[in-house]
Amino acid sequence: MPPTDDKQILIDANESGSGSRAAVSVIGLGYIGLPTAAMFAASGKRVVGVDTSRRAVDSINAGKPHIEEGDLDALVERCVASGHLRAVTTPVPADAFIIAVPTPTGPAPDHAPDISYVESAGRSIAPVLKPGDLIILESTSPVGTTGMLSRLLAAERGDLSFPHDAGEEADIRIAYCPERIIPGRMLKELVENDRIIGGMTPRCARAATELYAAFVRGQCLVSDARTAEMVKLTENAFRDVNIAFANELSMVCEDMSIDVWEVIRLANHHPRVSILRPGPGVGGHCIAVDPWFIVASAPERARLMRTAREVNDAKPEFVLDRARRHLDDDAAAILACLGLAYKPDVDDFRESPSLAIARQLTAEYPGRVICSDPYAHTLPQELAIGLDLQSHADALSAAGIVLMLVGHTAFRVHAFPSDKRVIDSVGFWA
Repeated sequence: MPPTDDKQILIDANESGSGSRAAVSVIGLGYIGLPTAAMFAASGKRVVGVDTSRRAVDSINAGKPHIEEGDLDALVERCVASGHLRAVTTPVPADAFIIAVPTPTGPAPDHAPDISYVESAGRSIAPVLKPGDLIILESTSPVGTTGMLSRLLAAERGDLSFPHDAGEEADIRIAYCPERIIPGRMLKELVENDRIIGGMTPRCARAATELYAAFVRGQCLVSDARTAEMVKLTENAFRDVNIAFANELSMVCEDMSIDVWEVIRLANHHPRVSILRPGPGVGGHCIAVDPWFIVASAPERARLMRTAREVNDAKPEFVLDRARRHLDDDAAAILACLGLAYKPDVDDFRESPSLAIARQLTAEYPGRVICSDPYAHTLPQELAIGLDLQSHADALSAAGIVLMLVGHTAFRVHAFPSDKRVIDSVGFWA
């Protein structure tokens, strides 16, 4: 039977056999890299994590993750104590290298993909490569990035052969294997979710499949690298398009004075309709970014995906306008922004439309906006500057206007604030 929670996975992983103990190096110890490194270490492999952040490295070596994620703290502590996991700032020799670094986009209007972190990671491991090594790119990337990495490494290490020109006979094996996990369920989904294995050659795919078999219980679905790159982008573009429909519907209903939550509830009784819930926008490190990679590669074809991105990017301004109207109607009113993370029940503020809305209102209405988020203590200091952060109870008590931005479970302890003007952008009280 599959495990039902993160704690069971932690126990199972730490009790797994210690057969193969080939060294793994994970480049980038963020929200994807650190859980991945910990799972490999828990499976019995010797793992060296690499990150440019000295703070992150020191924290991990002390057995304390620098990010919050379910039972990750206990798993990291155990793996470090057993000697299976350690962190460094400079790559060391290993048998397999997993690259899990950011791949952001540039500014509007082009939102051009930035693969400079992947390039830097490739150059950093080039000096320590040896024949037989396996390199896996996990970072969400534009189609062709894996091939680019192979060519870059070939230029750095002329003494070794790589799959883009040597095929199955290459000294180094390279594959693209994107993650499919979400904050709050990372350890569980790393184990249970199916994995796409995009090898540059069949030999590369086999090597990657064997590596992930150390802890992955889901299927390892083999394909080529370019297809795997497109699969990852397609998954998030699909979700983005569906969210855009819900967000656009919410704005249409608002203009027509119709309750969008009632419309969605009734429409979803149709056996072939499943409309998602609108929100204040789309955030996080995937859905708000990945569709632009497809648009950049095929600007004339990807018209629906571009429009969906534009709809979702426009939703925060729609929410801001609703808040401004209430604040302008009552010059003495205090507004409480409830929720700053990019989604409920996580401490992840990357690309968060809720945080952007709160910061904008704070700038426009100084002294009249207070904010609350149960994970505010993990908000990066540079993003917290200027925000008046208070507890949920204090924020509700002080405010005359309540703007619900993120439906954290912690907010359920208080009933609907019927004595206040409420803007519920996520249907928390619908």
